[in-house]
Amino acid sequence: MSAMTAIDMTVLREKVPEQAPGPTPPPGPGPEFDWLLAAVQTNRFMPHPSPDSIFVGDGDYRAIGAEFLGHFVRIGRLQPHERVFDIGCGIGRMAVPLTQYLDPERGSYDGVDPVMEGILWCAQTITPAYPRFRFQRLDIAHPLYNPQGSLPGIEVRFGFANGSFDFITMTSVATHLPPDELVVYLEEATRLLAPGGRLFLTAFAIDEKTGQERLSFKRWQDGPGWYAIDEAPLAAAGIDTAFLLEKATQAGLAVESFRPGHWRGISSAHYQDVLLAVKPGAGR
Repeated sequence: MSAMTAIDMTVLREKVPEQAPGPTPPPGPGPEFDWLLAAVQTNRFMPHPSPDSIFVGDGDYRAIGAEFLGHFVRIGRLQPHERVFDIGCGIGRMAVPLTQYLDPERGSYDGVDPVMEGILWCAQTITPAYPRFRFQRLDIAHPLYNPQGSLPGIEVRFGFANGSFDFITMTSVATHLPPDELVVYLEEATRLLAPGGRLFLTAFAIDEKTGQERLSFKRWQDGPGWYAIDEAPLAAAGIDTAFLLEKATQAGLAVESFRPGHWRGISSAHYQDVLLAVKPGAGR
């Protein structure tokens, strides 16, 4: 990471009990991968925060982590040797299952989040056992998660070199961003991805086919943003589908697929909509 005064980077490496080694990840989806996903949910040696410290995300911590590992591999084509960047890593819901999939010698993971509590837990609990998993706090201002933050969202620039990652995930991040900040994140994802790298992004994308059976969104003024909760607009933020796809393309990404989620009242393997976009060029 380059020096950035607006970033409070905290990486603590305290001793934790030795953890049982995870299973060797398979080269791709199949019966062995299904077994790995099941093992992620049941392995009692896997790190797990106390229930009262899980400050973001509904549902079962391990089950949702295993679900998204499946999506990363099956939809995002994540490979064990790749370099992963998790924007909005929270309290390790995505990181923990990835410890069992990424190659301990060639793969790597970097996670960033504005909430200190989650970063401390991850750095103290995950990094000592999995040293290629690194966590940093960024003091990004957000009305819900970091209201006293010093770095405006529209000024975010992650302190990594261009082309540092093969796979970037923004899981339940766009659902808490206003449109102008989302554009900045898309541009940063493009900068950080190596050629052939993929952005895996979830969103509440609004269009004429959106049923809104579970969430009733209202348009924010005359712009492309939507909100579902009057008292806290960024608790569940939507975005015009056309705007999302257009801005991803303008940022320099090629949209590979857009998969609607079952929040719309349709049958789907995932709750939020999933966008997979690729940085043009040959991969590693």
